[in-house]
Amino acid sequence: MELFDRPAAGEKALIVHLSINEAFSEDNLSEFIQLVVSANVEPVITIKGSRRSPDARHFVGKGKLEEVKQQLHASCADVVMFNHVLSPSQQRNLEKELEVRVIDRTNLILDIFAQRAQSFEGKLQVELAQLQYLSTRLTKGWTHLERQKGGIGMRGGPGEMQLEIDRRLIGKRIKQIKSRLEKVDKQRDQGRRGRQRANTPTVSLVGYTNAGKSTLFNALTDSSIYVADKLFATLDPTLRKVKLPDYGELVLADTVGFIQDLPHELVAAFRSTLQETIEADLLLHVVDASSPNRQEQIREVNVVLKEIGADKIPQLMVYNKIDRLPTVKPHVDIDGDGQDKAVWLSAITKDGMNLLLNSLSIHCHGENTRTTIVLKPNQAKLRAQLFNVAHIINEKNREDGCWVIDLNISNKHKYLLADLK
Repeated sequence: MELFDRPAAGEKALIVHLSINEAFSEDNLSEFIQLVVSANVEPVITIKGSRRSPDARHFVGKGKLEEVKQQLHASCADVVMFNHVLSPSQQRNLEKELEVRVIDRTNLILDIFAQRAQSFEGKLQVELAQLQYLSTRLTKGWTHLERQKGGIGMRGGPGEMQLEIDRRLIGKRIKQIKSRLEKVDKQRDQGRRGRQRANTPTVSLVGYTNAGKSTLFNALTDSSIYVADKLFATLDPTLRKVKLPDYGELVLADTVGFIQDLPHELVAAFRSTLQETIEADLLLHVVDASSPNRQEQIREVNVVLKEIGADKIPQLMVYNKIDRLPTVKPHVDIDGDGQDKAVWLSAITKDGMNLLLNSLSIHCHGENTRTTIVLKPNQAKLRAQLFNVAHIINEKNREDGCWVIDLNISNKHKYLLADLK
């Protein structure tokens, strides 16, 4: 069933990019063109412009709309892509005027995610995001609003509109997906608790999309997950163990990359996947050192980390792709306290990988504390909490009913011991 009465999307796109009450950003436009290419669509022409504010009806003004029409016919493009978020009415009005499909930035990113999702969980998360996006666009997105005939065996009641039926069906499907994702999240939570009890640190790779996270993941774990020089090449999360020098094992998690103006629908839908980031002991913030926009990309990543509640987790910066910078050699930056704050390396050539492994080992040593505590019989709840998050090395029962526990606990959970004398 087609949810919108539109022509089918084609493979040649006309791109519209307006500067809304700000200076023109070539970088922002270049990134959007990369997104278009990542969606396997060929950009054939780009129309630029500027406005103080979007037009309420068509986003662009009358003159620019006429320009889009002319260039659309001249270029034989069969889809128009806006590097902006369009309201449902703006999108529908543009499609009526242009007689081709109109896609905004959010819709494009959702389409790319739908192409890349491979796992059962990833596909559910993408479908959830798409349905949530679609549910806000039903009001202006339908042309077949004939009333449905009531009677035995009919889905709709007497006089129920097609719009109402589809809104109800979408709402029902959203509930089903959320229920399934809750079960997947519980399974992930069990795995995280198991790693905590074994005192195995979790390190999550985060960073701007196409910064080389998956290449670094493969280099650290000797894996072969999919890598490509395009945005959102990797979508589904992957976990592997890494052996550190003079420490032991940690679990490394590779998650989806971030981007400017990442749709809120995706951030919400992928919250269970990003839980690996939220619960991590350390974030490896991977940065494309060769990018002229690396500071802006770092800020964008930190914005998303704050949105998902991971902004308080310690970060180790990893400046990747130094093979593209002939004057930069692998090295480690030290902060004012003598701690490693950044590692410069090349994941593809593996230059500097030993520096990163050493930094990880030092961090993991400093993030755990071994201690012996005594718990009274009335502290059974605290004992259960410690068994969930700490590595219990030894436990003895005293004659007075107290527990003497030798444990190794991460510093982020040491607050549980704050009230013990």
